[in-house]
Amino acid sequence: MTARLPRPAALALAALVLAGCSFSREAPVKATYLLEPAMPPAVAKAQPVSVRVAGVNVAAPFRGRSFVYRTGDLKYETDYYVEFLVPPSAMFGEQTARALAAANVFSRVVPPASGADADYTLEGFVSSLYADANGGALTTAELVVTYYLTSVTTGGSVPSWSKEYRRHVDLTARTPAGYAAALNQSFGDVLAELTRDLAALPTLKP
Repeated sequence: MTARLPRPAALALAALVLAGCSFSREAPVKATYLLEPAMPPAVAKAQPVSVRVAGVNVAAPFRGRSFVYRTGDLKYETDYYVEFLVPPSAMFGEQTARALAAANVFSRVVPPASGADADYTLEGFVSSLYADANGGALTTAELVVTYYLTSVTTGGSVPSWSKEYRRHVDLTARTPAGYAAALNQSFGDVLAELTRDLAALPTLKP
């Protein structure tokens, strides 16, 4: 006759065996990337007002940290193993503020994390942020972002200026790293054009 463990003991032993299997299994390694575009050159003349970068929102399908690939006309997929280090909204807001400061577009630039007041607010909205893989392989980085400049001192609620920027950049390497590089190039081009456009506006008044 063979001895049998009491049912509670048998269940506990089974749980320990399963736990041991899970402990020995290595967690999947994720690749992480940051948006670090090249900063634009300084403009010839700064606007004599201050601006606060209120933030850059991202459309819901692209708001998460995972990379998004377009695999069909109406089909998108996320990559669990490849992601941004921080949410895209935070990166777009912080890098936009850095670019405006580097290019000396305004007399003072207030970053998104600061609650300091300014004469104007600059907001953005990213409506497209993905790698095109419609043909089965990553081919291009797609970026569409619109910026809105609004006067605070005049109490305006309607933007006094806005512009949409579209970029479609071919990948030099059809890999997630290639996509990240192309996206950095796209964003850098957008920031360079943005700073030129804002500097070219008629002189803004406080």
